[in-house]
Amino acid sequence: MRTADSYVILNELAQELRPMPQGIGWFEDLSTEEQSDTLRLLSHFCIQARATTEDGPESIRRAGLRATHTPAVLITRGRIDQQLGKIAGLTPHDERLKSFRLLIAVLAVADERRRERFCSAGCGHAWHRLSVDTPEASV
Repeated sequence: MRTADSYVILNELAQELRPMPQGIGWFEDLSTEEQSDTLRLLSHFCIQARATTEDGPESIRRAGLRATHTPAVLITRGRIDQQLGKIAGLTPHDERLKSFRLLIAVLAVADERRRERFCSAGCGHAWHRLSVDTPEASV
């Protein structure tokens, strides 16, 4: 499942270069195992982007979740790395979808901050050079 295409799709979603409904369709077409792998990968991406607990409220808002949804409750409690792992490990189908939306939003918030602080003068991160010209047919 961990193909270069999936890495690009996840980053395009976080950078709003690909519409979220298309991303959700892509995610729903994955097998249960592939969905779990994708959530773990997203969790790892969030940690790499230096996500913080303070990113929780904005991420919840961007994901369109209620504060009472399980992934939203988890993101605001405890150490971020542990909470991201718990969110990635949720198994009910509807919780996986909420987790996917939330983790994309966490990645977006953390990566925006990272770009502003560390990459504003340019960087070597390939995922910061994606373009809106990426073909939609690849999903």
